[in-house]
Amino acid sequence: MVGGGHAHVQILHRFGMQPMPGVRLTLISREAAAPYSGMLPGLIAGHYSHDDTHIDLRPLARFAGAQFFVDEVTGFDLDGKRIMCRNRPAINYDVLSINTGSTPLMTGIPGATEHAIPIKPIDKFLRRFSELSTAANTLDRPARIGIVGAGAGGVELLLALQQRLAAERQTAHAPEFHIVTDTDDILPTHASSVRRKFRRVLAARNATVHTGRTVLHIDERNGIKYIACAVGDPIAVDHLFWVTMASAPNWLRDTGLELDANGFIAVSDTLQTLSDPSVFAAGDIAAVADHPRPKSGVFAVRQGPPLDKNLRLALTGKKTKPYRPQSHFLSLITTGDKCAVASWRGLSVEGRTVWRWKNWIDVRFMERFNTLPEMDDDEPLDFAPGLATAKTIRELTENAMRCGGCGAKVGPEILARVLDKFTQEDGPNAALGLDQRDDAAIVVPPAGKVMVHSVDGFRSFIDDPFLFGAIAANHALNDLFAMGATPQTALALATLPYGIEEKTEQDLSQMMSGARKVLSDHETALIGGHTSEGLELSLSFAVNGAADNDRILRKSGLVPGQNLIVTKPIGTGCLLAADMRHKAKGRWIDAALAGMVQSNAVAAEILKQHGTTACTDVSGFGLVGHLLEMTEASGAMAALDLDALPILDGAAETIGSGIASSLQSQNARLGASIDVADERRDHPSFPLIFDPQTAGGLLASVPAEKTEACVAALVEAGYLQAAVIGAVGKRETGQASVTV
Repeated sequence: MVGGGHAHVQILHRFGMQPMPGVRLTLISREAAAPYSGMLPGLIAGHYSHDDTHIDLRPLARFAGAQFFVDEVTGFDLDGKRIMCRNRPAINYDVLSINTGSTPLMTGIPGATEHAIPIKPIDKFLRRFSELSTAANTLDRPARIGIVGAGAGGVELLLALQQRLAAERQTAHAPEFHIVTDTDDILPTHASSVRRKFRRVLAARNATVHTGRTVLHIDERNGIKYIACAVGDPIAVDHLFWVTMASAPNWLRDTGLELDANGFIAVSDTLQTLSDPSVFAAGDIAAVADHPRPKSGVFAVRQGPPLDKNLRLALTGKKTKPYRPQSHFLSLITTGDKCAVASWRGLSVEGRTVWRWKNWIDVRFMERFNTLPEMDDDEPLDFAPGLATAKTIRELTENAMRCGGCGAKVGPEILARVLDKFTQEDGPNAALGLDQRDDAAIVVPPAGKVMVHSVDGFRSFIDDPFLFGAIAANHALNDLFAMGATPQTALALATLPYGIEEKTEQDLSQMMSGARKVLSDHETALIGGHTSEGLELSLSFAVNGAADNDRILRKSGLVPGQNLIVTKPIGTGCLLAADMRHKAKGRWIDAALAGMVQSNAVAAEILKQHGTTACTDVSGFGLVGHLLEMTEASGAMAALDLDALPILDGAAETIGSGIASSLQSQNARLGASIDVADERRDHPSFPLIFDPQTAGGLLASVPAEKTEACVAALVEAGYLQAAVIGAVGKRETGQASVTV
């Protein structure tokens, strides 16, 4: 499933409610939150929040048992049935469905793409829209805002902007609005009664309507944009938005799919493409050949149920059924101020009651996807791609009579095909590695160095094997960075869920591609490993590094008078637990995952440059668990400042609601070994010091006089939440080694 459009979110919800045994869904989307176009004017006007108007794809995908890859699709190989992505290996499919959006038509008009802000893609528009209010309030004259396009989208955008800027205005100058169209009137596809109502509203809002003005080109001089038209003088504006008829994205031209005259994917009335019956398309990106309709979100919403039905039929080899889109549909157009106009077959009605009706419809639609059913207590809190429940795993195990021992290895042909993709130079320290595939690897230690070894790994906690592989590799390398070592080589131990060969091969290829990218970034050779089958996806690495013997960092190096620094925020454990229960917002998980793939290599160098004498990585035992290891080994004490702890977004809310990692309770027993003031136990960050971290930050001690410079260097290097979280002191007899 390419794209998180209005039809696809319905597929995900329906598969969550009614799974299809033997079918694995994979959703690929540029963004983790899908905007609902029907509520966009309300978001711009300030009536809704971002969460109100966006469908959170990550928990929805998990609810559906779907893999979710945040990536950009760059093309298709229809013959090989593969999807090409920008940041990962190709993804295989049996059935493909495309539900991405359109963009306003800007081609052929010089200067439009350089100087105008298109309304779609909506996520990019919203990022640029946020700059408008600040800019409009910095002028010593009225800001001039132009909109090209006078359909429903253009008119709604103008009125929403007017409402928002009026509420946020900090100057005496009210913005001026200009709407430009090549048609003889606004809202040309709507009834005359609707046009009259909106002409009245626009006039009351002091908006200037320029009809019959075909735009020829856009120029910019001294920060002012000039809209040059076929007739009349150029129209000067400070900000220009583009809301014209929809156009197809350029990347479709190279897909091999049959397109209509406007460049959209041509589909039959079964929503299958005319060029390939295994490829479906819906929403703005598609054009139903025998039933042309305008580009409107209402059609994408209505296409959800028939698309779901036909995808299921196609997956079981049955004949798909035709779908005929409705000829007429209700239009509800907002006026920016919690009023709206309803239009149906030439009839119209306006008022606040219409807005409340529209709001009820929209909120109800969104609740289907953002308020998901509670997770069954019998369901496993792990993720094995393609295996939705423990019952499915048991059935596969029993039916296939899976062997143990060496009979549980991944097959040689699968392994050979995957390894062929990773042929590489093994690096200067690997005398024998993957390229020659012997029984064992041979590593030559660097001259004058000591070797530093570690092993780490875990089962999968996300539904993206590529990203999981990258995080697992990064997590394993952390042990070397914490000791001041430079990684040299790595051995992998991978467990793949039981499944058919093709899916096993794809999971292994994706996972090892993600891992190898991280290893390659650190000039670390993957020199071998072992694979096996099991109940769930897991990955471990035995890593090997080199270091100068007199520069190795130890946990035992804490010195009284130093300060404690942590390089990354904490909170991954409870956030991942919430994600497994469909209780975490997608943006919380995205931020946590971004932190997990951030390497600590540069942080380790910065810490060494600023005189650190003790270091460890924060991982499964939580911040306090690893700090206790340092204080006990050093014979020192540490005072931890809860107010200074950097916390991941959403972690405090999650732990406060009672959702915690399964390791939390064991880590919390360490509370008996620390000295905690009674009032500190109620601090919202207190339970998070026991939260287990995956690919967490480094915890180090730095001389007090170098602390400020060290943190500044870490922030400049991209560790934006690096912070001083406490101080090291002398430990007195009988004193707890950690105080909070």
